[in-house]
Amino acid sequence: MSKSLFEIVKEPIALEEVTNKVIRREAGAITTFIGTVREFTYGKRTLFLEYQAYEKMAVKMLERIGNEIKEKWKDAEVAITHRIGKLEISDIAVVIAVSTPHRKDAYEANEYAIERIKQIVPIWKKEKWEDGEEWIGDQLEKISYPEGKPSEEAIND
Repeated sequence: MSKSLFEIVKEPIALEEVTNKVIRREAGAITTFIGTVREFTYGKRTLFLEYQAYEKMAVKMLERIGNEIKEKWKDAEVAITHRIGKLEISDIAVVIAVSTPHRKDAYEANEYAIERIKQIVPIWKKEKWEDGEEWIGDQLEKISYPEGKPSEEAIND
């Protein structure tokens, strides 16, 4: 089992491995978020996704999110693993596990984590549909990258 709380991986994510990273005696709640590849997006049938990341920076941003969570929820412990590469329908793309003494904090911190991932982590994806494909430049789906990935300048902004 990996000891790192924040990871970008190429192999399938084991939910139990991520969850085990945040188990501790003082935690009365553990929440998990499992992001999977869905078949239909905005009415288009997806065949598969291909995720890419600026891996070193992505891990740093995941760590930053973990630090932000610890500032907002003092007793929280968080682990985040995001998968890259080709993912089929229903494959797990991301797992977030948060433990806290009380459940409300665990729910709130977990939701915070997924929203921040979409905002700041340099991960992009190619959506392959029945009738074409497109590189999506951010997880908020506001930027597209016709060349397949952002420029170095865009990554460092």
